[in-house]
Amino acid sequence: MTLNELRYVAAVAREKNFRRAAERCFVSQPALSLAIRKLENELGVQIFERGRTKVALTANGVRIVEQAQRALDEVARIREIAQAGKDPLAGALRLGVIHTVGPYLLPELIPVLQKLAPRMPLEVEEDVTANLETGLKNGRLDAIVVALPFAGPGVATRALYDEAFEVVVPRAHAWAKRPSVKASELAGERVLLLDVGHCFSDQVVDTCPELLQRGDRQQGNSLETIRNMVASGLGVTVLPASANEGKYRSPLTRVVPFARPEPKRRIGLAWRRAFARPQAIDALVEAVRAVRLPGLQIVRR
Repeated sequence: MTLNELRYVAAVAREKNFRRAAERCFVSQPALSLAIRKLENELGVQIFERGRTKVALTANGVRIVEQAQRALDEVARIREIAQAGKDPLAGALRLGVIHTVGPYLLPELIPVLQKLAPRMPLEVEEDVTANLETGLKNGRLDAIVVALPFAGPGVATRALYDEAFEVVVPRAHAWAKRPSVKASELAGERVLLLDVGHCFSDQVVDTCPELLQRGDRQQGNSLETIRNMVASGLGVTVLPASANEGKYRSPLTRVVPFARPEPKRRIGLAWRRAFARPQAIDALVEAVRAVRLPGLQIVRR
């Protein structure tokens, strides 16, 4: 039994596909399949049920993969400890970011972080919260930027900033010249939201619960896709303030503030309490707090 075999097993369990797992592990599919067969023969049990269209774990396989992941986590922990002993701000930091934060925060964050920790590049993964949480727990990610509250066993969090929500409408819309819009008014409009699975959509619905009862909603797969649909006149939307900075705006849309108290979200950083590079977390927090984006109120406690 080798670490590579354990990595291959964990990758197939995660990807549910031998080809994708091989690509993730940077080996050929035959080599990965052969290694897993060898491990199954050594253990005397079948780990995967192999079908034409999908791969599933056997009952024994579930327990073996769980133990394999724990072993891989411990090996990663050894590397983290060794690296931290040299220089905690040297080496890539694997950062997960939700889709509604990454495109707007990262271009401002990375230049600041390069000055604070020039030897700590970011290895970024952008995804929905549920997938980032899994990546954090299994050690694929060192830290994640998500909307708070966020909790889990062995996980620490720190608030970074509060961000206001804003309404975006076509430039010919009746609201385009208004000074503000009440959240409850959204229920009378066709509101474009992100697909199910994005926490930002849930936050918008929390802001205007009437959308669940009588709102006309349509979904899109990214904030920029939704912005373009609004520009085409398909409806209105709600975006985080950072997405409405001048360089992202369309001349075919108008941004209208919410009436006070305007809805907002709190963005924070989460990481494993056992992470061996706490100084890297501190540097990342310091860099975020130095970022200047409209609509963001830095949380310093």
